[in-house]
Amino acid sequence: MAAPGKVAAFRLPPLPTIGEIIKLYRLKAQRQLSQNFLLDLRLTDKIVKQAGELKNAHVCEVGPGPGGITRSILSAGVEQLLLIEKDARFIPGLQMLSEAAPGKVRIVHGDILTYNMEKAFPKHLKKDWEDEPPDIHIIGNLPFSVSTPLIIKWLANVSKKDGPFKYGRTQMTLTFQKEVGERLTANPGGNQRSRLSIMAQHLCTVENCFVIPGQAFVPKPEVDVAVVHFTPLVQPKIQQPFELVEKLVQSVFQFRRKYCFRGLETLFPETGRFKRTEQLMMTANVDPTLRPFQLSMSQFRNLCDTYRKMCDEDPNLFVFNYREELKQKKRKRKLFESTEQTEEEDQL
Repeated sequence: MAAPGKVAAFRLPPLPTIGEIIKLYRLKAQRQLSQNFLLDLRLTDKIVKQAGELKNAHVCEVGPGPGGITRSILSAGVEQLLLIEKDARFIPGLQMLSEAAPGKVRIVHGDILTYNMEKAFPKHLKKDWEDEPPDIHIIGNLPFSVSTPLIIKWLANVSKKDGPFKYGRTQMTLTFQKEVGERLTANPGGNQRSRLSIMAQHLCTVENCFVIPGQAFVPKPEVDVAVVHFTPLVQPKIQQPFELVEKLVQSVFQFRRKYCFRGLETLFPETGRFKRTEQLMMTANVDPTLRPFQLSMSQFRNLCDTYRKMCDEDPNLFVFNYREELKQKKRKRKLFESTEQTEEEDQL
């Protein structure tokens, strides 16, 4: 019996081990879904610990699979746990966990990329953006195939304060391939500095917590795994629309080893391209001979602010697509060559 005035800590009743669950339901990781199971509960506890204080919190776990991290989350004393699982094979094992924690677990058989998280949590948990983060957490051992598109989607949600961030600055603790984790947290000048570095760091405080060796997973992936924690910033470091920042950053990094001038050129149509790129870099006060990975966050901010002004002056500029321009030039060249060949045949 609990001591007077104290609430007894929640404990799961005795359950089959994760390995036994896998055998019981004949679960096999599917390579095409890049699934890897984490069976060591000491490691799942360590992942959950990175999320912070979870007692009485509301948590969404993405892709719980056989339920290793799920057990650690429940053992942390959460109020409610929402499980979103795409693979129907895992649902029976998760239902067993749900029955072991009555009233605490809700299971959704669905795809996190399309699931509407704006109604996932009670309204009373909502906080103003300037306040401390709400008592809501997103945790997940993400399949490698979905991790990058998913974090980009959530960063867009952070920028617009919608989706799971409609409740405030919801924190996330997620796994990525070690290399992706290094990109997310890379500093200017670092080898791993990339588009992901800028998109994540201008919107969130990003912490690379620790690395899990590949051999801890079943089946063993060819790479190690990084656990990364995200806390949205009160004020983004680049105060421009997500789509504009993403377009400029993508353009810069598509020629990673060349001078940043080369990538920024692709923001402009061929007519007047050099002059407008020069104007962008001079106004933003950025050295055109710097490589993309050498640019600081403040330099990216200056570039985005200047590009925004240029787009406001020329509304057609933002919709310009460099790749489409290349495709059209290629089509015209093929048509010209075909016409020339036809004329030669006629002459013969």
